[in-house]
Amino acid sequence: MQTAFHPDELAYTGHQLRSHWIFDRFGLQGDAMVAFIGPCRVGLSEMVDLADVAAGEAIEAARMLHFIAEHFHRDLHRAVLRQRLFICMVAERLAARGVTSAIRREGDDLYLDERKLSVSIATVSPVSAVMHVGLNVDPAGAPVPAVGLHELGVGPAALAEELLDAYRAELSDIDLATCKVRGVP
Repeated sequence: MQTAFHPDELAYTGHQLRSHWIFDRFGLQGDAMVAFIGPCRVGLSEMVDLADVAAGEAIEAARMLHFIAEHFHRDLHRAVLRQRLFICMVAERLAARGVTSAIRREGDDLYLDERKLSVSIATVSPVSAVMHVGLNVDPAGAPVPAVGLHELGVGPAALAEELLDAYRAELSDIDLATCKVRGVP
């Protein structure tokens, strides 16, 4: 599993949620996760969540911390499990930074009281599973009540580096765990 934090601003439009985008943009071949900070504006034509499309709910925020992952399998169930694992890891890291129990997870999203902190989606492409998680930094323009990392006193770049390392380590540990057990009849 390869990871990279891109230090320059990069906008997220939904177009990036496709197979081989990480390889095309960053040269990372194989399972990988990248993070970057930038505006978010995903129109309905780029939306993957059909419930959001039906509700006419586009995604927008002035600045987000974006994570995009690609895993070379096509198991949507496993992709959604990884997405939820990552969201739990985000909540753990925020708690470790003093963002208290007011942060709650509902499915694949995080909230502070009734304000949304994250957006998240996982899907499959013809060759892989892809995931996007966006954490509001400055939620201005969001179509719902939202909170951002700046308001919580959390630096997005440091959080990105920590989460990239933690995700890579967690998946490596999962792989090792599968190698130490015997099958049962």
